[in-house]
Amino acid sequence: MKKISIALMLSLVVMVLIKEVHVAEAACNPTELSSCASSVISAKKPSRACCSKLRKQKACLCGYLKDPNLRKYVNFPNARKAVSSCGITLPQC
Repeated sequence: MKKISIALMLSLVVMVLIKEVHVAEAACNPTELSSCASSVISAKKPSRACCSKLRKQKACLCGYLKDPNLRKYVNFPNARKAVSSCGITLPQC
């Protein structure tokens, strides 16, 4: 009986940990920043929605800067201006 309850407990712990990982991954979704596209493309002032999304994903910016597929977008001059206009500083990664 103890073996079954230990196995059940371990299964529950693993399920909770997997769920936490998926939640963390969902928070860092670069497509969520699509509301910033017009600011990046045409240097327009970022919308409130853009700034809100940038603030929510501030912790993700290092990951985006380290990703060779995303780095060029984060380092684009207009993207840096949008981030700055929202009162966010790009992290030193």
